[in-house]
Amino acid sequence: MKVLFNGRFVERSECKVDIEDRGYQFGDGVYEVIRVYNGTFYLLHEHIARLFRSASEIELVLPFSEAELRDQLKELIIINKVDDGGIYLQVTRGTAPRKHQYKPGLKPQFIAYPLPVEKPVFQQQTGVSVITAEDLRWLRCDIKSLNLLYNVMAKQKAYEASAFEAILLRGGVVTEGTTSNVFVVKHQIIYTHPATNLILNGITRRKLLELFQKNGWPYQEKKITKDQLLTADEVFITSTTAEVMPVTVIDGQNIGAGTPGRLTKEVQKAFQHHILLETSKK
Repeated sequence: MKVLFNGRFVERSECKVDIEDRGYQFGDGVYEVIRVYNGTFYLLHEHIARLFRSASEIELVLPFSEAELRDQLKELIIINKVDDGGIYLQVTRGTAPRKHQYKPGLKPQFIAYPLPVEKPVFQQQTGVSVITAEDLRWLRCDIKSLNLLYNVMAKQKAYEASAFEAILLRGGVVTEGTTSNVFVVKHQIIYTHPATNLILNGITRRKLLELFQKNGWPYQEKKITKDQLLTADEVFITSTTAEVMPVTVIDGQNIGAGTPGRLTKEVQKAFQHHILLETSKK
């Protein structure tokens, strides 16, 4: 496997990171995961724009332009013959003696490589169970940073409970999942948490809001309580890798009829159609 490392394509075995890299020691960096379908990136521009936005929020100056990075990533999937899968990329602030503070002028460390991604077709058709957990993360969840320890802890609790995801609650309000955004359907209206500092404004989330408007599906960006979550007609979660995933059980309780709802299925269909339009080879 070829890895894009600081502007060069190298074998994975040749990719070495210093022990005092600030990403390794502090989680001082940002990342993205981008889906590839039919040998074509899906929503590449949007992901790269968010990477630059996250970097700017932590005052990390990236050593390339958006256009340069897009070109390199396209070459990366060609070199690795990625037809269906994903690309993981991250940038850290660089290497420096271990102190919380840092001097200006550090050289960022960049890496990107292919990820195997299996489309969860069966789960998308049948729905998944999830648990809820307190949202104890920091208050800048809008930055896609490498600081994912609490996400890992909550996701592990879900795994140990044989659940697909953990939906997080801050002060009794649904924010998002550990790796997903959350949507609740009640009386044919779709609700999701506003894009504030308390959630990551997912790329799939953004695209779905556009599709809601296009298809005339009423929606509101509004805070939802745990009680409203559990009494919803339908619930679905979204992410780059899960796409649109129906949630049929939360904390052992059926949502609606305990099967994927009608509106959720329509959203899935619209999203899959958009993927096909965007990634079909000409």
